[in-house]
Amino acid sequence: IRNGEIKEAMRRFFMQFAAALLAVVLALPTALAAGSGGEMVRVGLAYGSGALVGANLENNTGYGSGYRFGYFDEDLRFEELGETDEKETQITVLKAQNTWFYYDRSSGKYIYSNSDNGGTVVGCFHLLIDSFRRFDDAAEEAEEYDGGFVAWIDGEYQVRVGAYLSKEDALDAADELGEGEVVGTSAYAVTVIQTGTDRVLFQFDGGEDLALGIMPDVTGEDEVRTWFQGYKYHGGFRYERIGGGDLTVVSVVDMETYIKGVIPFEMSNDWPLEALKAQAICARSYAYNNISQNKHSAHHFDVCSSTDCQVYRGAGSNVSSYQSTDRTDRAVEETAGEYALYDGTVIEAFYSSSHGGASEDVYNVWGSSREKYPYLCGVEDPYEQDVASLNSYSSWTVRYTASELTSLLQKWGGVNASVESLTLTYSDLGNVIQVKVNYTNGESSTIRQRSTDLRNLFGLPSIRFTINGAEAEPGSPSGGSLSGEGLSGRSRLYTISGTGALSREDRDDLYVISGAGSIDRMGEQTGSSGGDTGAVAGTEVTVSGSQYVFQGSGWGHQLGMSQYGAYAMAERGFDYDEIVEFYFPGVEVDALD
Repeated sequence: IRNGEIKEAMRRFFMQFAAALLAVVLALPTALAAGSGGEMVRVGLAYGSGALVGANLENNTGYGSGYRFGYFDEDLRFEELGETDEKETQITVLKAQNTWFYYDRSSGKYIYSNSDNGGTVVGCFHLLIDSFRRFDDAAEEAEEYDGGFVAWIDGEYQVRVGAYLSKEDALDAADELGEGEVVGTSAYAVTVIQTGTDRVLFQFDGGEDLALGIMPDVTGEDEVRTWFQGYKYHGGFRYERIGGGDLTVVSVVDMETYIKGVIPFEMSNDWPLEALKAQAICARSYAYNNISQNKHSAHHFDVCSSTDCQVYRGAGSNVSSYQSTDRTDRAVEETAGEYALYDGTVIEAFYSSSHGGASEDVYNVWGSSREKYPYLCGVEDPYEQDVASLNSYSSWTVRYTASELTSLLQKWGGVNASVESLTLTYSDLGNVIQVKVNYTNGESSTIRQRSTDLRNLFGLPSIRFTINGAEAEPGSPSGGSLSGEGLSGRSRLYTISGTGALSREDRDDLYVISGAGSIDRMGEQTGSSGGDTGAVAGTEVTVSGSQYVFQGSGWGHQLGMSQYGAYAMAERGFDYDEIVEFYFPGVEVDALD
């Protein structure tokens, strides 16, 4: 008996050691892991304050049935541990704690809680019946018990019975059954149930580091789509209780499938194909840098699914205007593997809805180094106006009375006095990069865009605006132009004709005229390292009155590609690479070496 116990103890030790070793590798942030579908991406669907007590999945009818349980290895390949039969089309993953749930008809969804909400309860105490090395053997025995299920606990399969609220309830059940050891799980365990019931299908406890992975479909469908929180997603899902908390839900897909789940939700799916392709280049480049920089490493994924990164909704909803289509998929497939590159390095390919006539230098917007981001220098955009009728932000107005503006600025931290006037500083490209607030007591406050977002402070869609109709003097640097400083050192240059035609120039005998009228030969201008000296260069305009009427154009942060501009350029016949290379001067669209 003693020898048998020793052998069993050793077997469990080695299984747990192997699982722990693998878990350590899985816990490390993944950059561009190579899986069977190419570069893999982990997309956060629910995390942080939005983490869940219970998370539902439902097979999209006609796109696979049933579910496979396991985990994702260090290359984000799925390692299967067990599966349901194909009739199980709706499942729910719960924290392995006492969990109550009920169906809320008004919202059309289940409400989950770890305190009694009057609904059905799934307890966290179970009876351990037996242990096995194979899932099929454990599943076969589990079927012999009412409430029996298979659990994968630290590397071994267990047959467990019941889901009881307390240890006492479990002990009573063991007495009645005549067998079974009362067990629970660690703070990192999850339980899978049949949605809407207390029937346990599977339980997973890989400790702190190894998380449950679920791959929809056991039938071998070529294309699988699964409903989660109102959207259909491709690929697999991972459920992790970071720090023993609620469920962090992550979508695991290859890069190109991920981009297909971004394009129709960052740009309308019926827009011109070349514009959609340009969006694909920007989205792929943006994702690449997020993955490389481990932006969301604290939550163990690469990119989030909201506008904090870029919107990702998989295949979308059932609303035709909010789903992927053959057209958006084609835009991704025809640009597969291509990125926006500057000197061979993938750029930070920022984009927003519209610029209102010109993008802006990254230093003036965020205070970032011009040397680090030479391609985010700002360009005059003659194209957006072509589609002004389609863009609800091509013209906008925001109004404040003098007293309302005073109250707003005092909340921001301004001087405790009334506003007398505002002095706006315009960049060479015509965007407001600084506002000086002059008060009636003679004091003033200076607000720079690069340190305080003027859009958020004043409640504006963009930083391209005038106040009370006051504009910079004719001939001043308020009009859009490509500044000599901004163009310094570029490897690929463009000229824009009076009709708006764009041409690439590879010559070195070009000259630039700044907004102030100075003329410099290309490559001979002096640039800035981007250090904040406190000074802001530009044209000043001072306005005052009993009302302050902000009138402007554009919507977004004013950096990189304008989506409406891309639409207009595509309509004029530009290819997607020309669109990207226009908005990011010096950049080349190509496959990554």
